[in-house]
Amino acid sequence: MSDAVTVDSAVESYLASPQCANENTHRAYRSALDRVAGWLGGHRPLTEIGEEELTTALRDLWGSAAAATWNRNRAAVAGWLAWCRARGQDAPALPDAVERRPDETGPTAVLARDAIERLLLRPDVPLRERTLWRVLYETAGRASDVLALNIEHLDLRRRRAGELRWDAGSAHLLPRLIAGRSRGPLFLSERRPPPARRPPRADLCPYTGRARLGYDRARILLDQYTRTPDGAPGWELHQLRRSALAHRDA
Repeated sequence: MSDAVTVDSAVESYLASPQCANENTHRAYRSALDRVAGWLGGHRPLTEIGEEELTTALRDLWGSAAAATWNRNRAAVAGWLAWCRARGQDAPALPDAVERRPDETGPTAVLARDAIERLLLRPDVPLRERTLWRVLYETAGRASDVLALNIEHLDLRRRRAGELRWDAGSAHLLPRLIAGRSRGPLFLSERRPPPARRPPRADLCPYTGRARLGYDRARILLDQYTRTPDGAPGWELHQLRRSALAHRDA
């Protein structure tokens, strides 16, 4: 038992990882995860934590908070647990009972064209994220639909996949992202899933063994790259679709 990964050590390892390298992200995630670890018991083995207990923890800590606060802290916990599982640790998945909440304070903000372009041209943004965000914006597609794309769905010559149609920016990036693959998920996770967490065969790349990129992970990454210096939450994936539609109507 002494060699078991504890809640505290799992939190510290995650906060020291590249996923939390951004100072603002690190600060925000530290605040949320320290509170969760305190509620669960930081000395306990991570394997002891169940979904029901995790649900109670999040509800006790932020159940009465505003939707934006709930969603921000939920994202921190989801990112931590996903990171742990990707490294073969027996961490619980985020329960369905603690799903994201709609923001009832007003309509989702439309992002400025130049702000989107600045993000898409940033040299520190990896190819996968730059391609995903570019495709989301150029097609005005729903994130769930774009993440569900397989390479065999793409018609690169006609710049389309079913009802989704993209422009020159995506047309330039997609062949680089595919890099010789001819089938399987278009957007892939960073690492192969451990045997105990293997997804359905349709969500595995036959060339690399890596899994399809999930919505939660994609959302966390956009948030990380668009957080403001004061630590305010970053953009949401659906804002790219909403902004694209607004810009087309302008």
